[in-house]
Amino acid sequence: MAKPAFDILRALAIASQAVGLIAVITLETVMGDAARPWQGLTLGLMIASALVLAVARTYRRNRQRKQANRG
Repeated sequence: MAKPAFDILRALAIASQAVGLIAVITLETVMGDAARPWQGLTLGLMIASALVLAVARTYRRNRQRKQANRG
């Protein structure tokens, strides 16, 4: 079975990490040292989104594998 050329979950993962990195840099630029707690929160959100997307990809891959075994 051929893999699709565009994987929306992978694109979402890359976009979320890029947005998080931009947010961390922007917070540091705007707030200076006061940005540390917000940067920690941003990092936590980045990790949470990566984990959610990884679970979603695993679920989708397993579902496709089950369908391929049936048909």
